[in-house]
Amino acid sequence: MTLPSSVLLGVIQGVTEFLPVSSSGHLAIAEHLLNVSNVGQVPPFFDVLLHMGTLVAVFVAYWEDIRDMFLEFFCGISDLTHGTTPTPAPPARRMILLIIVGTLPLFAVLGFKDTIEGLGDNMYFVAAALLVTGCLLFASDHVRRGRKTEKSATMLDALLVGVGQALATCPGISRSGTTITAGCFVGFDRKFAVRYSFLMSIPAILGANILSLKDALEANILWTEVPVYLVGVAVSAAVGYACIRLIKLVADKGKFGCFAYYCWLAGIVTLALILTQK
Repeated sequence: MTLPSSVLLGVIQGVTEFLPVSSSGHLAIAEHLLNVSNVGQVPPFFDVLLHMGTLVAVFVAYWEDIRDMFLEFFCGISDLTHGTTPTPAPPARRMILLIIVGTLPLFAVLGFKDTIEGLGDNMYFVAAALLVTGCLLFASDHVRRGRKTEKSATMLDALLVGVGQALATCPGISRSGTTITAGCFVGFDRKFAVRYSFLMSIPAILGANILSLKDALEANILWTEVPVYLVGVAVSAAVGYACIRLIKLVADKGKFGCFAYYCWLAGIVTLALILTQK
């Protein structure tokens, strides 16, 4: 692993983890249509570290929320022990419950993990998924602005957004775009929809890393390259943070259309490549 490669992969990870363009879809296109060999062959340990870098970006961007939820978690345990749970529950405590409920649908797709990953070999599916992602992003700009926050959102709302996150495990469907759009459709305030989407990504990223950690540790780790890896991690964290700030701005102004047009273009170009290569 060279330093320029590490930096480039850090940039790619930071951008595709949070911008609503589907990193898995673009990876499949690069591998199967553009003949870019080895595009997905990142050293497993480095891949885990890169994802941790984007996780750091979420922690930095939403540090106050994460701190409040961390403290409220232990306060909640204490209240349960002493039977002093307040009504209504504090906002940070409700946010914890909303994130837990929103994460549950991911467990339903674990049994289909290999099947879902196999969809990346079907370019017609990837192209259609990108077109669907574009439609979702476009629709989010035109849905009526909601007012729900962690104080008023229901567990059903969280579950529906979580279903969107589970569907976004399919290549070509954007996780951030789908969850933010789902949040807008169930009546979330736009700023809260973005905040909930990124906070809900914490257990998703951690869970994916835990599942990958065993294979990463069993692979041959070149410890001499770890300093180079860490540069890529720093880059992925910095770029990821910048992308989170961008998504906050775009979503609040209702300007997801720019990403919708890109996804439509990517889907159409993919279909054109399929047809020309036959």
